[in-house]
Amino acid sequence: MVSEEGRTSPAPHDPAAVREQLDRILASPEFHAPERGRRFLEYIIEEMLEGRGEQLKAYTIAQAVFGRDASFDAQNDPVVRIEAGRIRRALERYYLVSGRRDPIGITIPKGGYSPHFSSTNGSASPGGANDSQDRGNKRGGLARPIAYRDLLLPIGLPALLGVIAILAIIRPLEDYFSGPKAPPAPAASTLASKASIVVEPFSALGGSSEGLDFANGLADQLLTKLMKAENLVVLAPDRPAAQPIAPLFNLQGSVAIEGSALHLHVRLINGADGTVIWANQYDREIKGRTILDIEDEIAMQIALEISKRRSAAPPDR
Repeated sequence: MVSEEGRTSPAPHDPAAVREQLDRILASPEFHAPERGRRFLEYIIEEMLEGRGEQLKAYTIAQAVFGRDASFDAQNDPVVRIEAGRIRRALERYYLVSGRRDPIGITIPKGGYSPHFSSTNGSASPGGANDSQDRGNKRGGLARPIAYRDLLLPIGLPALLGVIAILAIIRPLEDYFSGPKAPPAPAASTLASKASIVVEPFSALGGSSEGLDFANGLADQLLTKLMKAENLVVLAPDRPAAQPIAPLFNLQGSVAIEGSALHLHVRLINGADGTVIWANQYDREIKGRTILDIEDEIAMQIALEISKRRSAAPPDR
């Protein structure tokens, strides 16, 4: 990821390099964002490069990217704010996973929608410290003999090695005479009463882009809401194979959009034997409503249902 010491500015010095970095991000499989989120990112970067960063407000973005009309009200329709949050998280993940060596960092600071660009500039002169020392030596004439340094190396190094050797002997003796110590409690003990759950990517039936956007958005909402449940531990779907700390469940689902009707099927599966523990169907009329509102509503219902079923289940043995 780009170093924090790099230069950060709202206006890039090289628009071509920023556009190249944008293409690199959008082409990466590690940049997890739906199509509308990608349009959002492309729009705000292009507006910034064209010198219109001050016009990047929720009202203008909603009309240009999300097709809202002149009656758009950011207080009642948080589509821009929610999508900005998703893109922030997607950019953070990209730079942590695969973009840490990229020449340009792109971020969207909280509190606004204007992107910032950062780059490592190597502003420190490679020979700055040596040059200063050389100038000091020139002002002071001939260098003074460094007697202390000559003595420190041959005496201090053996002394340091001797101290390390003594400590290596004392520590095992201390453990021997002090007797056995109680092993520390495992880190997972505080989670013994919790069940781990994986929210798998929802499938979009019919292959429509609108259905795929809804599936991705609903999965994001479920992750956020399930993480707030006290009796659940949410695991990443692409986690490395490891022994779970509690019974593992998989949340799966499929989305189909037919005209203005949305159909969602969700099921909770026991990862140990593959049995379906719970399943439900959600049908919604999307005409006259925002997709984000429907995602939030359904995700809340699913999270509450799973949390209640987990609370009512007997303790794991």
